[in-house]
Amino acid sequence: MAKSSYLVREEHIPDRASFPVIDAHNHLWGKLGADQLVEIMDAVGVVSYCDLTPRERFAWVKGGVSTQTRAIEDFFTDFANCYPGRFYAFTGATFAHDPNDPLFSDAKEFVKETVSMLEQHVGLGVRGLKILKDFGLAATDARGNLIACDDPRLAGIWEAAGSLGVPVLIHQSDPYGFFEPVTPENEHYESLAKYSDWRFDDPKFPRKMELLQRRDNLVRRHPNTTFILPHVANFAENLPYVSQLLDGNPNVYIDFSARIDELGRQPYSAREFFIRYQDRILFGSDMPASPAMYRCYFRFLETFDEYFFAPDYDGTFERHRWAIYGIGLDKEVLAKIYYQNALNVIPGLKEDLAGLLPDCR
Repeated sequence: MAKSSYLVREEHIPDRASFPVIDAHNHLWGKLGADQLVEIMDAVGVVSYCDLTPRERFAWVKGGVSTQTRAIEDFFTDFANCYPGRFYAFTGATFAHDPNDPLFSDAKEFVKETVSMLEQHVGLGVRGLKILKDFGLAATDARGNLIACDDPRLAGIWEAAGSLGVPVLIHQSDPYGFFEPVTPENEHYESLAKYSDWRFDDPKFPRKMELLQRRDNLVRRHPNTTFILPHVANFAENLPYVSQLLDGNPNVYIDFSARIDELGRQPYSAREFFIRYQDRILFGSDMPASPAMYRCYFRFLETFDEYFFAPDYDGTFERHRWAIYGIGLDKEVLAKIYYQNALNVIPGLKEDLAGLLPDCR
């Protein structure tokens, strides 16, 4: 934890975002119900909220995150149908499995079942396919072999998503330090002490660059499928790498959920990056909803405030890794990032939000 600072600086914390916000990357955390969540959303200007894991409910526990299985229909009953247009979901389909079990024994049958379930869930109203980071990192077949995300046997799944017109949001790798030895020299040393489940320095795990290269192979092989790569394509520490990825793959979009800490410590580069790729970036938080959490995101995007602190991965402000700085984006760029890009990428949102947003008629 940093020592006390005596720096004198002004604070400009927006109560609400300058434009309506679509939080395109989040989950239903803990026991927060629809009424409570909408109250928070209304307080800060979040018009729509994406649950990427409607078959699970997430909760923060010692060491990381725990999940509780639920029926996907419960999401529609408890959230989407209660507040039309305010909630939408992606599905993990058959990828949402017990991590202690093999992902599949028969690849062809797995592809068939996955495509069938994806079609079924799209029929229910889900807007995309979400792949958690276990896939490519730890998921195995029945023989114990690690399954890479660019495994050609699974190509039919990504092609089916493209044919259905739904994006694939795929999480591969994590911050660089999570794959390095956990010593005091590691900039995520305190993070990995708090979230010990996120240590991937053990040689049994693929290395970070291997995971990213396989993911990049995947998006190149399926140009007719839209991919959303979360957390600044999981390489916010290396914006030139992400820039090259975006330049070479027009089917790729990113979100910056849970990464304003990484971006805010490089505000000049981050501002240039957001302006250059203003049509390819979605707003997302990936943190339990709270007014303070959202307002910090808005402060990062909208102001040039100096030396303030981003929320931790769990959305709290009890611990920070380093100070961040705002990037002061212009209104035109903010509108795209807050909601317009999501309308263009996520199918059905324009219809869902008709009357709630100026672009939806």
